[in-house]
Amino acid sequence: MLGRREVKISELKEFDAAEVLTDDESILHYLKLAFEEGNPREIQGALGAVVRARGLTALARDPDIEREALYIALSRDGNPDFATIMKVIGALGIKLVPAVA
Repeated sequence: MLGRREVKISELKEFDAAEVLTDDESILHYLKLAFEEGNPREIQGALGAVVRARGLTALARDPDIEREALYIALSRDGNPDFATIMKVIGALGIKLVPAVA
């Protein structure tokens, strides 16, 4: 077959959700799924992807959020406190609204 070649695992690019979160609708849907899953690490990762999609530097202009602290808090190994999560959500222009499950 013409044009076909084997691809090595090392040549594959790791998926980054931030690259496909291009509008508010996709961002809200992605976050909704993460919150419905209920896993704190999934929520943290989803927020991190949204922050990267929106631009970490722009979000870190908020006087209560330091860029480096934000990057660390939303990394896979980060452990953000609830106040940081709420600051990020607020800076993204999103509200958390309780609902009965």
